[in-house]
Amino acid sequence: MLTNRKLSLIPTCYKDEGNVRELHRRVTEAMKEITDNYEIIYVNDGSPDGAYEILKELAAKDPHMTVITHSRNFGSHMAFSSGLKYCAGDAAILLDGDLQDPPELFGEFVKKWLEGNHVVYGTRTSREEGWLIHQCRRMFYRLWQKLSYIKIPVDAGDFSLLDRSVINALNAMPECDRFLRGMRAWVGFRQTGVPYHRKDRFDGRKASSSLRGYIWYAKSGILSFSRAPLELLGYAGLLFTFLSLIAILVYFVMWLILPGSASPPGLLTLYILVLFFGGIQMLSLSIVGEYIGKIFDEVKNRPHAVIKEILNDHRDWGPGPVKGEKES
Repeated sequence: MLTNRKLSLIPTCYKDEGNVRELHRRVTEAMKEITDNYEIIYVNDGSPDGAYEILKELAAKDPHMTVITHSRNFGSHMAFSSGLKYCAGDAAILLDGDLQDPPELFGEFVKKWLEGNHVVYGTRTSREEGWLIHQCRRMFYRLWQKLSYIKIPVDAGDFSLLDRSVINALNAMPECDRFLRGMRAWVGFRQTGVPYHRKDRFDGRKASSSLRGYIWYAKSGILSFSRAPLELLGYAGLLFTFLSLIAILVYFVMWLILPGSASPPGLLTLYILVLFFGGIQMLSLSIVGEYIGKIFDEVKNRPHAVIKEILNDHRDWGPGPVKGEKES
């Protein structure tokens, strides 16, 4: 059991009314085997159901528990970021509020941490979900790893333990569009994985993310940690320029050998070429536009989230700029 180190547990909550009590119970039970020196920083990311009332009730009974409530839903990575800015532990464990990530794995995380690892992440060896969505996830992680300019572990989600040195590094990063899985890999340090089976949501509800949400999520991860799409556009430009030069040369040779027969007999070829290159140009502009859009979001320098309320606020915010973090 830990005696001289403090652990921070950071679960997030969005449409998790049916999971809150069970998660609190299992987290508390798991911590009895590890340490009494812990805190639960529960981030209510603008949950529209009755989760807030349950969190308020639990916070009134449990002195270990603090509840941070966002003014609206900002997304899970922004919720984790709020918890990381607030937490005071020597290490923090991030987990989703739907109990797909088992608190019973905390002991293994802490063991790996005490062995000298700064980041211990859960590796999903299997999942309770449909075959198609499972294969899409596998493809995304492997594509992301191939395209990224940093080494990113496959099948590793947000469920992880972060050492204080990693927490400080993440908190120092100024970006607004925060993709924590990539940021966690970017900071470096010594990292290792713990395999586990990811179960379905405890309350039995389907995940709130839509197909559009999954696409946005994958796009955000790739664009945040890869310049490969822009590089591919450059290679495509060189390829089509080379092919165009060959086509011009062939056309000129045919004109010399068989005057009048080099032109195509109809406009169909011309239509196909215009549509093809027009599509390539639109695709290129859209990719460049995605990167410009990310720049546009970052230069506004808005806070990653707005905190509406903190229950059991034990932190001394202090004077000046530090106090301003409470609303960022």
